[in-house]
Amino acid sequence: MNSPSGVGMGMKVGDQRAFVFEVEGVRQSDGANSMGVPIRKSGMVYITVPYSRMNQEMRRINRMGGKIVNIRPLNGEIPTVDNTTSGNGLESQPSGEKTKPMTQATAIPVNIYKPKNPFIGKCLSNEELVKEGGQGTVRHLTFDLSGGDLHYLEGQSIGIVPPGTDDKGKPNKLRLYSIASTRHGDDLNDKTVSLCVRQLEYKHPETGETVYGVCSTYLCHLEPGADIAITGPVGKEMLLPDDEDATIIMLATGTGIAPFRAFLWRMFKEQHENYKFKGLAWLIFGIPYTGNILYKEELEELQQKFPDNFRLTYAISREQQMADGSKMYVQSRVSEHADEIFEMIRKPNTHVYMCGLKGMEPPISETMSKEASDRNINWDEFRKQMKQEDRWHVEVY
Repeated sequence: MNSPSGVGMGMKVGDQRAFVFEVEGVRQSDGANSMGVPIRKSGMVYITVPYSRMNQEMRRINRMGGKIVNIRPLNGEIPTVDNTTSGNGLESQPSGEKTKPMTQATAIPVNIYKPKNPFIGKCLSNEELVKEGGQGTVRHLTFDLSGGDLHYLEGQSIGIVPPGTDDKGKPNKLRLYSIASTRHGDDLNDKTVSLCVRQLEYKHPETGETVYGVCSTYLCHLEPGADIAITGPVGKEMLLPDDEDATIIMLATGTGIAPFRAFLWRMFKEQHENYKFKGLAWLIFGIPYTGNILYKEELEELQQKFPDNFRLTYAISREQQMADGSKMYVQSRVSEHADEIFEMIRKPNTHVYMCGLKGMEPPISETMSKEASDRNINWDEFRKQMKQEDRWHVEVY
């Protein structure tokens, strides 16, 4: 049993405000109960945690199967937080209601700027990402956030309000886009946010005319220096876990690479004293042509620099084939590497993320179900367990 006055599980308190977590049932085995492996649980454990790492430690304890039964600060004052949105965009408690224990706290910024009062930023850059031989147009846009309080986390989204009106004469509604930069921005000055945007283009089913997406076209043609209305941030589904030893499996198609670019930049490209990723990140990226591999040079550079911690697997549907001659998709790679993937997801600190067009989810789900069945695993039950443990993350559009 750890001493309440000591630092538990390697936590460094230093001069920060610290709190003592009273935890029961911490898992002592990596075995997942749905796999038929018994999980041995400990008795009560006391963990001293710096204030700045409380949310990280809560999620880690949850993944280990522990239950926080009490939190108290070292100075004896009981911490409380709220659970609705306050003016600063963090979760807070409605006035007059009983405060909730810190175990339900989050520090996730949400709706700092709303549609009725968006933040007006400026476009700093707008660069094409599709190379020769690729299909369509995809732009990497960076916006200036200085002069406001718009901050965000990796895996969140922002809303863009395009100017003009719709076909009914009403102001255009906002569209949500996954953020492609880390919380520090591409310039590492905490003053920018970046998006990865594909111009929507399709044939009208009745007239055969080419139809262009309102907001995506606006963004893809936005000139540097132009003003832009931004809302948000929003989203909790795709947040990167704070566990520096986690295994992160990322399944992406097209512009679904956006949140994973933010993940990988934070893991490997940026270097921070309070975050040193030591686990494994594996990106399986589906695209039609080599020219459509977004951020290709940067991704491959990270793979070369961090071969033990970053795996990069492409699924190029119009250029690669399976052994039976069928096209190579993300689900094809999942099937190809199923032994490794299922060995990984048995571990309680493995997270699976999926982001891209809505059509990617059913075939991947079917593939996972088949591969699970071949291993005597009920995929529906196992996926539900992963979801309950905050280890299965899906954002499709």
